[in-house]
Amino acid sequence: MFWRWQVISKDQQHQINESIRAREVRLIDANGDQAGIVALRDALQMAQEQNLDLVNIAPQAKPPVCRIMNYGKFRYEQSKKDKETRKNQKIVQLKEVRLSASIEENDVQTKLKHVIKFLEHGDKVKLSIRFRGRQITHQELGRKVLDRVAQEVKELADVERPAKLEGRQMIMILNPKQQS
Repeated sequence: MFWRWQVISKDQQHQINESIRAREVRLIDANGDQAGIVALRDALQMAQEQNLDLVNIAPQAKPPVCRIMNYGKFRYEQSKKDKETRKNQKIVQLKEVRLSASIEENDVQTKLKHVIKFLEHGDKVKLSIRFRGRQITHQELGRKVLDRVAQEVKELADVERPAKLEGRQMIMILNPKQQS
């Protein structure tokens, strides 16, 4: 019968205890003081006497730098820090509002309310106008509509990308201004 052990969470960042493959290491004790260059087995013995782990924190150094610490506690604190940074991240989305070159005034006001709502929420807004049929010959009408919307929201947003024709579509991207 052939048995295999599977490691559930293999940490590739640090080598600990017996997985360290250096003859001698620069040792930092549990208090953070340097103990100098020590043979690996002496460092392992010191860590074992204190019921802590020997962790290789700088494997590329000559000799490698190892620290005596509670590795489980260290990983737990690292995961808490990572979770906190993820929680504080703001994910900016790109919302699209489609307009038309021959849009009426009431429709512009409705679309403008949507744009303002997206910008206040902190999202980027992509304004797009699709030209159908012969409308492509009057691109200035579409540019005028986009410029008008950008003018209406200039207190809330900066124009990240001015109106530009791409195929049969004219696109403008608005970026929300940072609140300070």
